[in-house]
Amino acid sequence: MHRINATLHPDSSLNPGSVARMIAGLQRENGDIPWHIGGKTDPWDLVESVMGLNIGGFHDQAMAALDWLAALQNENGSWYSSYIDSVPEDRTTESHMACYLAVGLFHQFLIKENTADLEKFWPIMSKGVGFALELQAVTGEIYWAKSPVGKVDPMSLLSGSSSIFMSLKCALAIAAILGRDRPEWVNALKKLGRSIRENIFTYNVSKSRFSMYWFYPILSGALQAERANARIDRYWHKYVIEGQGCRCVSDQPWVTIAETSELVLALHAMGRRQKAGIVFSWIHNRVFDDQTFWCGYTYPDMVVWPEDKISWTNAVVLMAADALYGLTPGARLFDHDAWNGYTFKF
Repeated sequence: MHRINATLHPDSSLNPGSVARMIAGLQRENGDIPWHIGGKTDPWDLVESVMGLNIGGFHDQAMAALDWLAALQNENGSWYSSYIDSVPEDRTTESHMACYLAVGLFHQFLIKENTADLEKFWPIMSKGVGFALELQAVTGEIYWAKSPVGKVDPMSLLSGSSSIFMSLKCALAIAAILGRDRPEWVNALKKLGRSIRENIFTYNVSKSRFSMYWFYPILSGALQAERANARIDRYWHKYVIEGQGCRCVSDQPWVTIAETSELVLALHAMGRRQKAGIVFSWIHNRVFDDQTFWCGYTYPDMVVWPEDKISWTNAVVLMAADALYGLTPGARLFDHDAWNGYTFKF
């Protein structure tokens, strides 16, 4: 695939090639992609950056990042929550970080159609899924983490469990491509889906301040159709500033480009494609001079904060653009209708 350099919209500053090039420019020689210059790395956001690189055509850099991640996997299948220069900074091991590799791998396969990549990372991905599922409660939700001393924290995060739901779908899709049967993953996916749909009260409601709590169950496909539409409409004004974007936290005037782009992905996935395009248009020009995107800004005073150029923020902008404009075969990664064609049900 050729690297993309065309601007997508006459009123937009988005140049996918420039955005992906910035992500690649942050990459260290060992494959690590920190949040920003001098910043930390976490496994979940690194996978986001990999997806942005693959959309932009930087496939060698994407593979180098996955190799870096594979080399740091713990024996139990987890990764630490964050690293600085490849050294663990926070030794908490989080369930959603352990299995998100599956999403990046399946996305890469959709673009490259290379089963060798799936074979190469299958053992790593499987161990990560196994770690996450060890933390699944009988009622379906998945506890969010183990402490640095290995103690399970019996708290479930709706955004984290929704991310795991998406990861399990991708892991099962990869298993199907490779001809491997994983009925235990199917059962875990079904239990998790029922939990999100029917027992949402079991998740830590204090996190409902965060917009991810609102739309991640929809982005992952755990909530669809009437449930998804009702949830979007009920809380729209809690999290969205019309004409600006999505707040990171409902009670703070901070619009973030990543959450806005993820909301675009959720709207597009559920079929509200016109609305997705409108929301994306609000952030087209929230860019630095080099056409890479801000992390966020306060409203109404319009102070850009922080001023760092964030790898994963720019990656999710590319993912939203891909969904809207069909830049790559990975454009339907989150599309509910596309997933509903799979043989396993959730």
